[in-house]
Amino acid sequence: MNINKNDTAVVVIDPQNDVLNETGVSWALVSDSVKENKTVENIERVFKTAKQTGFEVFISPHYYYPTDYGWNFAGTVERMMLESKEFDRRGALSLDGFLGSGADWLDRYKPFIEDGKTIVVSPHKAYGPQSNDLVLQLRKRNISKVILLGMLANICVEAHLRDLIEQGFEVLVVKDATAAPRHPELGDGYKAALINFGYIANAVLSTDDVIAAMA
Repeated sequence: MNINKNDTAVVVIDPQNDVLNETGVSWALVSDSVKENKTVENIERVFKTAKQTGFEVFISPHYYYPTDYGWNFAGTVERMMLESKEFDRRGALSLDGFLGSGADWLDRYKPFIEDGKTIVVSPHKAYGPQSNDLVLQLRKRNISKVILLGMLANICVEAHLRDLIEQGFEVLVVKDATAAPRHPELGDGYKAALINFGYIANAVLSTDDVIAAMA
């Protein structure tokens, strides 16, 4: 996979407090994986490199609004997220209570995300980009290759990977700029994700290797 800033973009999924901050509602499930991978630090390194080298950066966030709690059914993790009010916002058109909330960006990422150049797409509602405008925004900028990272490895990252591949993009997954839950009954999501990344992605690289390729 030839990484080139003219046709390759960085896509960061859910760089938000609820999954990356010790105060987040999912921290107990993801903390071991985040710490072992140095996920927070590695996401920041990719952000910094992208900005320094001129790669476009896209954010695919996860938000739940009050109307989403009226859903009549949900999958296992969807139900867990709704019950814990993960990524909760007070409304699609309101930022009341957003600053510092679980849905807000990690503070250390804000200089990269809020620089007026990063493209924040509409929120995905389940796991993949089928329910937001990520693919449209990529296509409109003639992006055909994606460097993919963020949270959670076995859920939203894998869902984005699968759909982007189906849409005809080349996708590189940054394997240590992500992490996943370790659930006592459902198992180790990160191990599951790594196996599928290897089967599906065009490339699976470490943060060090990705930064070297972007330079």
